[in-house]
Amino acid sequence: MKTFRTKISHLSELVMFQHSIFSLPFIFIAMLVAQGGWFGWKLLFLGVLAAISARNFAMGVNRYLDRDIDALNPRTKNRPSVDGRVDNTTMIAFIAVNAIVFVLVAYFINTLALQLSVPILLVLAAYTFFKRFSALAHIVLGVSLGLAPIAGVVAVSGEITLWSLYLAGGVLFWVAGFDLLYSLQDIEFDQEHGLHSIPSQFGAKNTMHIAKMFHFMTIVLWVLFVESAGLGIYATIAVILSAIMLTYEHYLVNKDFTKIDKAFFTVNGYLGILFLILIIMEVF
Repeated sequence: MKTFRTKISHLSELVMFQHSIFSLPFIFIAMLVAQGGWFGWKLLFLGVLAAISARNFAMGVNRYLDRDIDALNPRTKNRPSVDGRVDNTTMIAFIAVNAIVFVLVAYFINTLALQLSVPILLVLAAYTFFKRFSALAHIVLGVSLGLAPIAGVVAVSGEITLWSLYLAGGVLFWVAGFDLLYSLQDIEFDQEHGLHSIPSQFGAKNTMHIAKMFHFMTIVLWVLFVESAGLGIYATIAVILSAIMLTYEHYLVNKDFTKIDKAFFTVNGYLGILFLILIIMEVF
């Protein structure tokens, strides 16, 4: 039993399970808005399972394919995929199981969800490949998490609405923006090893400007989401608070690059939770 718990702990560390907090709130935001209220326990269970299995698949692919690069980076050399705590066979099995779970969950949701399940998995896997030849990898990561609200509205209504595209676009630029800030930690490593990222190609100062532009687009798209979905005061407050928190995030990173972890994990984690709470207040 102890060995099993240890293995689960290592797998959780492998995929950084706690980071699921970035995508989960926006799945439920889309589901709540699409339903106009509570969407039921079945969809709650299936939504959580879909989000977790999709993210486990994406992170598993990333860790498996990047283990040679991670071994060279002082920041990542102690990951379970590098130091041997999770072997290659286990990682492949983990990736396969989560892919199967995701497709099965989509089957039990509706036909459109099933049709989109495999293309979504391909997009989720694309990030790891993109950063080997294109600085657009940050955008691909944003698209991956931006699929969360699309999946949420598809689960409830079986269609993709205009407001869900605005919400998803906002998530895309939100994630791409904070991934740029996070990537500043590896700017020298990426340059030395020929990895493609916006920081390594355009420098730290330009990266900060691009990240600000991305986050400005986030707020614009979320304003359009609120208007298109016909939401009111609480949703508007959610967007205003998001703008304040993103501004604070840039303040932290501008002031001190050692604050990147705080900006990345704390600020962005709270942003999604607060947004969800205010949307709950809105629809109920």
